[in-house]
Amino acid sequence: MPVYEYRCEDCGERFDVRASFAEKQAGLEPTCPACDGGRVMQIMTAGVFIRSGASSGASGPGCAPSAGSGCCPW
Repeated sequence: MPVYEYRCEDCGERFDVRASFAEKQAGLEPTCPACDGGRVMQIMTAGVFIRSGASSGASGPGCAPSAGSGCCPW
């Protein structure tokens, strides 16, 4: 289940909310656990994607920092 990070606009508290994609699409309305405030903003975080060697488009035996420059297409 995905975890969404929020920050309270009233007290500055940062907190996490676990919710399914369906719950998120239906419109989550979390409240701050510290002050019970309803003015919260979702903090956008970058996702992490891991690719395996064959599908990564890397040339050679692997794509890693030790493989030298130019091994990774990105």
